[in-house]
Amino acid sequence: MTTDVWALVHAERAALIEDLAGLDEGQWRSPSLCEGWTVHDVAAHLVDTARTTRLGFVVGLVGARFDFDRQNARGVARERGDGPQDTLGRLRQVAARTSTPPAPLDSRLVEEVVHGEDVRRPLGLTRRYPEEAVVRALRLQTRTPASFGGAKELVARVRLTPTDSGPAIGTGPVVQGPALSLLLAVSGRRAAWADLSGPGGEVLTAGGR
Repeated sequence: MTTDVWALVHAERAALIEDLAGLDEGQWRSPSLCEGWTVHDVAAHLVDTARTTRLGFVVGLVGARFDFDRQNARGVARERGDGPQDTLGRLRQVAARTSTPPAPLDSRLVEEVVHGEDVRRPLGLTRRYPEEAVVRALRLQTRTPASFGGAKELVARVRLTPTDSGPAIGTGPVVQGPALSLLLAVSGRRAAWADLSGPGGEVLTAGGR
């Protein structure tokens, strides 16, 4: 049975809020896996993406001169509160929202799972993500072109083989490891490379994002 995507998204938001509530000031300032962003920045980004509507995304992108990085930076600056608890309060306020930019709905799972790990891994926190959330996020990332933050072109050159859940994806030399680590790797998180093995690893690390 396929779970409604919003039930999965809301569960991930609630779990991350619980983890963030236990952090001290220093942990909020820690670098995340998302290059250039602290844990606090990632939380602010998630507030921004939870508020984003289809029209709002288009207006914001035009205002950022079609520069996704600039648009994201503006969103972080806009939603970053006066302090961590302020930002956490904002995240609580948007946790049950169902607004989305003009993208496949499973992109909300990519946001929540990948950014959840951006926060948790550097802090030594762990979460047992629902298998369906991880597999759906991985499938979407491998269908999405690199120009939109995905790994479609990369998967044309390697075969991703989850060792725990989900089918193999792509063609070429095999890269194997936990589905979550494969998702992080194709999302540009080098911290996941150590979890992977197989002859396709060199292709992934040399030609990956």
